[in-house]
Amino acid sequence: MDNKSWIWLILCATGVTGKFQVEPLHSTVLKGSDARFKATVEGPWEVMTWNVRADDTSCVAFTVHNTSRSQAGLVTCTIQGEYGSKSANLHVQESGTVKIKEGIMEVHQDEEVEFNCEASAWFPQPLITWNLNGHSVESSLYNITHVAHEDSFNSSSLLKFRAVKNSTIACLVTLQTMTKPLSSSVFLVVVPKPPDWTVLIALVCSFGGCALLVLFILGVMFCYRRKKEKESNYQDEMTKRVRTLSQLSGMKPPGQEQGQDNAGYAADGQTSVAPSDLTDSDYRFNSNEILDAVYHRAENDSKTSYIDMDEGFRKHRHATTV
Repeated sequence: MDNKSWIWLILCATGVTGKFQVEPLHSTVLKGSDARFKATVEGPWEVMTWNVRADDTSCVAFTVHNTSRSQAGLVTCTIQGEYGSKSANLHVQESGTVKIKEGIMEVHQDEEVEFNCEASAWFPQPLITWNLNGHSVESSLYNITHVAHEDSFNSSSLLKFRAVKNSTIACLVTLQTMTKPLSSSVFLVVVPKPPDWTVLIALVCSFGGCALLVLFILGVMFCYRRKKEKESNYQDEMTKRVRTLSQLSGMKPPGQEQGQDNAGYAADGQTSVAPSDLTDSDYRFNSNEILDAVYHRAENDSKTSYIDMDEGFRKHRHATTV
């Protein structure tokens, strides 16, 4: 026997008939645990031999402690004489390690998260499942991949789901012979999702654009109205001032002014009367010149101050010498 296992031999009783059986016919154990087989003999016998691969001994029942993968195979019980031999199969499974690659993870609410579980050095292929807050996760949310490596398997599983609240995620790996799966756990922290300002910004921009357009239209209408009012007031003021000018100057129709005596006339050889010697009644003016000057200035700049007609009258008085 190798130094990693030993066989416990038990001598049972003898029977009266020539039949025997070995049980169990198939035994599957985890590496390092015990495997027990029993031979039941009906009838007398003298020598019994148990063979576990390369180990021989004589016994009726025996237990293999601290089994190893090298001992997996046929377990044969042979009795000399007419009994012959009986065999059973020993299967040895081996557990490895399990680990979730991600550590503590912090994500926003409703964000999709991924967790990777790695199971190394297992034989045969292990069964991998996931738990979320102590409850089994649907198999549609994860996949499993097995890769053979020498005499064992390396397996992995990828879990995807949408984060809702703080949770504990566990990856569980097990074999048929294990009474409790190996597991690895991590903690998921879920923080509130930041507000989406896209819709609000779009609404603000939309209403802001409409408001600016309305203000622009109102501004144009207001300016147009003010311009019309100013033009109307300007025309009224011009009319009033022309009337006032006519009244102050005693302006007559142009036909009546032609042919009047000029107070400033002097005969040949006489000195003309100086303008300073004339009285205001002797002055006459050309009303067309004043009116032309008024309207010419109004046409060039509608925003200029109104022309002082009285001042214009004094500046445009003329004395004519004939």
